Amino acid sequence: MVTRTIENSQSFSWKRFFMQWEWMLILLIIAIFMMNSSISPYFLNYTSITDATMTFLDKAFIVFPMVMIMLMREIDISVGSTVALSSVVMATAYNAGLPMILALILCLAVGALCGFLNGFLLVKYRELSAVIVTLSTMILYRGIAYMILEDQSAGGFPTWFSFFGWGYVGTIPFIFILFIALAILFVLMQQKSVLGRQIYAIGSNPTAARFAGVKVDRIKLIVFTLAGVMAAITAIFLTARMGSTRPNVANMYELDVIAMVALGGISTAGGKGRMLGAVLAVFVIGYLQYGLGLINIPAQALLVIIGLLLIISVTITNLRVKKKL
Repeated sequence: MVTRTIENSQSFSWKRFFMQWEWMLILLIIAIFMMNSSISPYFLNYTSITDATMTFLDKAFIVFPMVMIMLMREIDISVGSTVALSSVVMATAYNAGLPMILALILCLAVGALCGFLNGFLLVKYRELSAVIVTLSTMILYRGIAYMILEDQSAGGFPTWFSFFGWGYVGTIPFIFILFIALAILFVLMQQKSVLGRQIYAIGSNPTAARFAGVKVDRIKLIVFTLAGVMAAITAIFLTARMGSTRPNVANMYELDVIAMVALGGISTAGGKGRMLGAVLAVFVIGYLQYGLGLINIPAQALLVIIGLLLIISVTITNLRVKKKL
């Protein structure tokens, strides 16, 4: 009688290890650092690097739930408008006499409500695509923000509120500490938790996941609500950094966030990619934008570059997926 042995894990391979997408992103970060230091001799200064990091990390909080959304074959293009509405409601409530702590809680509640509405519509009306639903709510949320403030700004926050935008813990920016802590939490949640495995299952085959007992609708509702909460956290940091808010804040944030996620190796076909890649892509695009800003590249040109990065990363990622198949 012949005995067969079936291995449930692959043996370690150095080649496979170094061919991972994340190494390419690390090389890109090194190349961008070299480019930025050649543009400005002061870039490699610790203060310059931390200041540069603080200018783009606020939007990076939305990357975490966006990874989970795209792993499920969905997308959320309303996150920028959610940031704007959360920020406007927070500022308006504070100026109306609400204590700042309660205004912060209200900001988080508004973000959660916006995300919940997105998830509810997708669960209630499964025939609608996430693009159509979140495009509609993107217009809706931004429109409400304009109805509240019109074309005015709101600010006058207490001095301690600026800590969220510019505060340091020792010599390390507070926003960076929080970002790294959340990055570790989300990486572990994606790789080690039941929720993470279920998200991969939904992205790989939603129908099979339903028959396997995965509560697809509940998970979608949770993830989209989480996206709204993270957008509200972005609103807090962005508003604190600017010192005021307007209805047009966070314009085109959704483009930056989706580009970061796609560049991070998350497949648009769902079920493929890792949170770590998206975290590294945050710094690739963030430092690239900062470096191009040093030489006064127009905003329109930045959009073109980000769009090209998005096309290239999506193409390469999907080619890698097809090759494995």
